Amino acid sequence: MANENVKVNASCSFEPVSAEYTDEEAERYAKAAGVDPRPSESISETDERGAFIRQANSFIVPFGDNPGETKAEAGKFRIFWKKGCHWSNRPVIARDILGLTDVISDQLCTGSGQSNKYGHGFADQKGHRDPVTGIHLLSETYKNADPNYKGRATTPTVVDITTKKAVNNDYHRLTNYIEVQFRKFQPKDAPDLYPVAYRKEIDEFNDWLFPTINNGHYRMSFCTKIEPYEEAYADFYDALDKLEIRLSNNRFIFGDFITDADIRVFPTLVRWDIWYYRNVGPIKKRIREYKNIWAYICELYSIPAFKKNTYVRDIALQKTSKKGPFVNFASRLADQIDYEEFFAYDGSRKALSSHPDQIYLKHPEGETIDDYVKPISKTHWNDPSWEARDPRNNSISVDPSINPLKGKIDA
Repeated sequence: MANENVKVNASCSFEPVSAEYTDEEAERYAKAAGVDPRPSESISETDERGAFIRQANSFIVPFGDNPGETKAEAGKFRIFWKKGCHWSNRPVIARDILGLTDVISDQLCTGSGQSNKYGHGFADQKGHRDPVTGIHLLSETYKNADPNYKGRATTPTVVDITTKKAVNNDYHRLTNYIEVQFRKFQPKDAPDLYPVAYRKEIDEFNDWLFPTINNGHYRMSFCTKIEPYEEAYADFYDALDKLEIRLSNNRFIFGDFITDADIRVFPTLVRWDIWYYRNVGPIKKRIREYKNIWAYICELYSIPAFKKNTYVRDIALQKTSKKGPFVNFASRLADQIDYEEFFAYDGSRKALSSHPDQIYLKHPEGETIDDYVKPISKTHWNDPSWEARDPRNNSISVDPSINPLKGKIDA
C-alpha cells in the first residue's frame, strides 16, 4: 500500500515562478477552490520496497461517440501541459503534426506560489490564471470533475473549457485519441501516425517503453531504497541498448516513417543530457554516446512540431543557482551551451530510409474516417492495482531491438 502521509513541493519540473506570486496568494486560490496541497510522489507513490509505483491515471474515459465516452469536438478542449514534463509534451506534438492547433487549444503551466505547494499554476499569466478558463490552479479542474479526488493533478490534462472539468489525463492513450477520434478535424493530407493495421505492434512497444524508458527516470528519482533504484537503472540502460540496436537499421522506431511511438521516445530522451541526469545519481552513459539514438533524437528535434514544443534551453536552466562555493554543472555552464549546435542534425539518417525525403506516412488510398476510427486499446498501466502497475510486471512478445514491422509500413 502507498504511504498515506502527504508532503508537498514535488513535481516533474520546476519552471521559475513570478517573484510576485507568493505562497500566500496561492493559499487564497486553493482555499477559494477547496483544493488540497499536491501530494509527493516519493511518499504517496512508493511501495513497501521503496519502489516508485506511479499513480494510475484517474480520468481515462475514452474520446468517442459511444454512450459514456467523451465526444471529440472542435474548440471545446484545452491541453494543460508543462515544459519540463515529457508526458505532457507528447499530445501537443501530435496535435501540431496533425494540423489541429485551431481545434484543440493549449496552455503551459508553471508552479504555484514560491514553494509550488499546490502544484500546477499560471505564474506567467495575467492575474496568475489561465486566460480561457479563469482557473488559478490546475487542480481546480480535478475538483470540478470529482470533488473527492485526492491524487495529484498531472500534466497533460485535457479540460472541457465549457465546464472547467478535467476530462482526460491518460497520457498512455491521449495521443491515440488525438490521432484517431479527432481525425475528422484533421486536414485531408494529415499524416497517419497510428496506422490501423499496425496498432497492436505500436501499442505493445509503447507499453514496454513506459516502465523502461519513459518512467525510468522517475523510478530512479522517486524511489527511496537502493534495490528498486538498481532495478530501474538496469531496466533503463538495458532498454537503451536495445533501442540503439533497433535504430542502427531503422530511421524511426517502426521504419521509414514517424509513428506514435516516436512521439513517446523523443520527449524523454531529449531531456536526459540537459535535465534528467541531475536527479538520478551516477549515469552509465550520456545519450550523446549512443550514436544511433543521438542522431535519431537530433533528426526529430529538427522537425518543427518537435522542436517548438520542447524548450530545451528553458529546461536546461531550471533550478540553477550560482550561490555558494560548490556550484553544480548546470548552474555554472548550462547558459553557455549553444543548444542549436548541441542538437544539430547532419542528415545522415536519411540513408536508412527507402523514402529519404518523406518522414510521414500517408493514409491509405480510399480509407474513410469510419475505417480509421476504431476503438483504442486499454493498457494495464492504468489498472488501479499496485501489483498490476509494478514495473517488474512488464513484458513484450518481440525483442524490442527488432522492428517487427520492418518493410511492412510503406508509402
